[in-house]
Amino acid sequence: MTEDRLTIRQMCDKFDVTPRTLRFYETKELLSPDRIGQKRLFTRRDQARMKLILRGKRFGFSLEDIRQLLALYYVGDDQRLQISRTLQVANDRLDELIKRRDELN
Repeated sequence: MTEDRLTIRQMCDKFDVTPRTLRFYETKELLSPDRIGQKRLFTRRDQARMKLILRGKRFGFSLEDIRQLLALYYVGDDQRLQISRTLQVANDRLDELIKRRDELN
């Protein structure tokens, strides 16, 4: 394998996830590894997306939000729309958490 492409096992080790998780993200169109027969090879693009997926999950974003935000990368506006939409989703999530905290208090 080249340095730029990782096998499913290498991705699992690098990101501390299971093969099932990677296949699930692939079915949700979050990742799109190269395929050679049954073998999946994850590119640098997939690795960068995986970092963003895990970061988004950590902040409580839904997988659908993450998928939509990742799709905005290709709009061609130097990621301005992607960044502003990410900020909007993060602020919405923060508002939800504050509301939930207030309800618990």
